Amino acid sequence: MSTSTTNPNKALWEKGDFTHIAQSMRDSGETLVRDLSIAPGMRVLDVGCGDGTTAVPAAQLGADVLGVDIASNLVAAGNARAREFGLDNLTFQEGDASDLKDLGDEQFDLVVSIFGAMFAPRPFDVAKELVRVTRPGGRIVMGNWIPGDPTLVAQILRISSSYSPPPPEGFVSPMTWGVEDNVIERFTAADVPKEQISFQRDTYTFNSDSFPSEVVGEFRDYYGPTMNAFAAATSDGRQADLQAELEALFNEQNTSDTGTSIPATFLRVTVQR
Repeated sequence: MSTSTTNPNKALWEKGDFTHIAQSMRDSGETLVRDLSIAPGMRVLDVGCGDGTTAVPAAQLGADVLGVDIASNLVAAGNARAREFGLDNLTFQEGDASDLKDLGDEQFDLVVSIFGAMFAPRPFDVAKELVRVTRPGGRIVMGNWIPGDPTLVAQILRISSSYSPPPPEGFVSPMTWGVEDNVIERFTAADVPKEQISFQRDTYTFNSDSFPSEVVGEFRDYYGPTMNAFAAATSDGRQADLQAELEALFNEQNTSDTGTSIPATFLRVTVQR
């Protein structure tokens, strides 16, 4: 039996090819990283890093960066991008945000997870692990989608879940990471004082030269949660409804006349160690 069949989260992110979605996220990844006061020689960990949308720009600023992701195909793609950019200060390896067992305590000055660790199971373990690997005086920065938010990604996930079978018993929605009280509860359980946890609403923009219907196709073919929704909708004969609902969402929120540019609101969490 392969690992993918025993770990549903690994299977979800290896199912598609997130590098296709990541293409539309590069600009905002660079903008976000420029705002993190990264200096040469800093030790940075990027958890749930994909193929390096934030890890690559962090390394380009001179940090010593390790990217960890549960999907082996994304780790391989990240290492290929590091070679392509000539970044010998950037490495990617497989790992699970809820059990960073290969990493020692208090190793990193900055731990970043932008729409990554939120998808890992066992959120209290995730918080504990992020805190454990951060040195005292260091920072953790998370970007988390917000449940019920009217902007793009929260709505993609809401629509997808409405076509998907109910989650297994005991499942904790990734979207709970977008609720401030939950974040506080998880990090205070990991011994971080509440006053060292801060929040701001931020914007991440998806940019593509393709038109919205083509971008919907990318999500349908390559993004795990939407792939699962389409598989379920197809077995119910409802795939055309799901396609139409997503296309309406993308078209309604698109701000570009020549391609796709869609802003999405997220919760930015900063934890001071």
